[in-house]
Amino acid sequence: MNTIRILARFISPYRWHAVRNVVFNILSAFFALFTYTLVGPFLNVLFKGVKPAPDPGSFSFSIDWITSWARHFFYSFVTEHGEAKTLLAVCIIVIIASLLKNGFIFLANNNMAYIRAGTVRDLRRKLYDKVLRLPLSYFSDARKGDVMTRISNDVQEIELSVMSSLTMMFRDPLYIIIFVVYLVITSPELTLFAMIMMPVSGWLIGKASKTLKATSLAGQQSLGRLLSHVEETLTGLRIIKGFNAESKMNHQFGDTNEKYSKIFKRVTRKAYLASPLSEFLATIVVMILMYFGARLALGGSGNMTPERLITFVVVFSQIIPPAKNITTGYFMIQKGLASIERLDQMLNADEKIKEKENAVPLESFRESIEFRNVWFSYNTDPVLKDINLKIKKGQTVAIVGKSGSGKSTLVDLIPRFMDVNSGEVMIDGINIKDVRIRDLRSLMGIVSQNPILFNTSFAENIAFGLDDFSMEEVENAARIAHAHEFIMESEEGYDTIVGEGGCKLSGGQRQRISIARAVMANPPVLILDEATSSLDTESERLVQDAIIRLMENHTSIVIAHRLSTVQNADFIVVMEDGRIVESGTHEELIQRRDGYYQRLRSFQVI
Repeated sequence: MNTIRILARFISPYRWHAVRNVVFNILSAFFALFTYTLVGPFLNVLFKGVKPAPDPGSFSFSIDWITSWARHFFYSFVTEHGEAKTLLAVCIIVIIASLLKNGFIFLANNNMAYIRAGTVRDLRRKLYDKVLRLPLSYFSDARKGDVMTRISNDVQEIELSVMSSLTMMFRDPLYIIIFVVYLVITSPELTLFAMIMMPVSGWLIGKASKTLKATSLAGQQSLGRLLSHVEETLTGLRIIKGFNAESKMNHQFGDTNEKYSKIFKRVTRKAYLASPLSEFLATIVVMILMYFGARLALGGSGNMTPERLITFVVVFSQIIPPAKNITTGYFMIQKGLASIERLDQMLNADEKIKEKENAVPLESFRESIEFRNVWFSYNTDPVLKDINLKIKKGQTVAIVGKSGSGKSTLVDLIPRFMDVNSGEVMIDGINIKDVRIRDLRSLMGIVSQNPILFNTSFAENIAFGLDDFSMEEVENAARIAHAHEFIMESEEGYDTIVGEGGCKLSGGQRQRISIARAVMANPPVLILDEATSSLDTESERLVQDAIIRLMENHTSIVIAHRLSTVQNADFIVVMEDGRIVESGTHEELIQRRDGYYQRLRSFQVI
């Protein structure tokens, strides 16, 4: 029931579309029933079975009066206009009723289209918005591939399994109810017998659908493994060729492909079986009804006549498809409920980084950033332990240490990408948890080891996050970052698309665009996370020069592996195993012969 409530919550904004859908489905069902009931009068005229019917008298709201009036009207029409014109009139009425029925079906489906498209759109929007609001620590635990699967495959599964079934679940029960009411009025005995037969056939159809569901799930899982293998091959093609592993990969793909093929054949066989089985069971039910109905008509039992029996069977036959659809729709919805639960888990994930209701505005950086007794852990083992550090405005502070010592985690706490477990991070004497997140991050400019570029132009990447900018400002930022020259050498200059992740650029070029982006934002605080560690010598020289120009008149926090790049820092912090073990200037630290900084320095060529 919980998943049904979740689904109802997603659909609730479109409840009036749902109401209109139900109304139009009711109208289409009435006109469908009216069309099928004209079979009897048509056969009566055709086989000259129209019998005299007396005038029922004054109006009375009852089934008997309506039936008597219809018989009298029909007899009078045949008597006055003849059999040929009566048949023509019946045909015209059927055409008009069919037009109205299908028109209302279109209107109902049109409203359902709004529900389906809007719900899926809203789901993706909510999930994407949630991704932007979740802390970085969430993505260190969750696989990014799983997040992408939820946004793409799970939403698509809901669209294919659940939303497509809503059309049947909204429409078909109404058809069945209206048709069954007519059947009860026509022959209560035969209707009772039919209602006993229907659950038996429905159970058999459901049994087949259930096995199909299980096999389909196995097929989807196998297809997922197949596509994963293809993705790994495309990603690692250079390594596959370099290690002559084509035959091995081809053999692995062949095995996976063969397994999927076998499952697919089972799914296809069961899918092909569903339609003949449904039709065969429906034929059995209809034939049994015709037999017992014929016995009632021939025996003169009740008011059953041959033409009424035929009309009864025609109307009953129209109940079978919606009954089958409801059974199928039920299993399709059950299949999609797992995806609904997965999406709900993500939508309800703890955001952790939340802004206080009365958060303090922060317009500028005036004094210092300070860590006071800070502890932080991703799970249980602490990554940062009792950190105490003060960074004054205008200083260049370098953070060094071996990989895994907690350097990047430390600087990620400043813009509140994550929150401390205990202790405080202060800016100008105010706990950063008490200030507006947007104001806090607007004071920061980040240049990381792996520069993140977007698949847009140079200009849009440099001015990323800014709504109002001029090309003169973009070009000036590029010149400071030593990027203007190679940008102008590109085919369309600043309008050139850099490719996904900047794939059309070299590592040094990507880093310089990243630096130009920080220059363009012109924040008072710069965070440089190993910005030159993965570059060649020439690119490193250009990037290092750009960084020096960028750091002028800014407060800079520099993470570095190469100690040669931080010798001129105002203050160096040395970290080991999540703790600050040493701090001071370069000259002060190298004088400690047995110090950790001196040991790190001895491992490198200065």
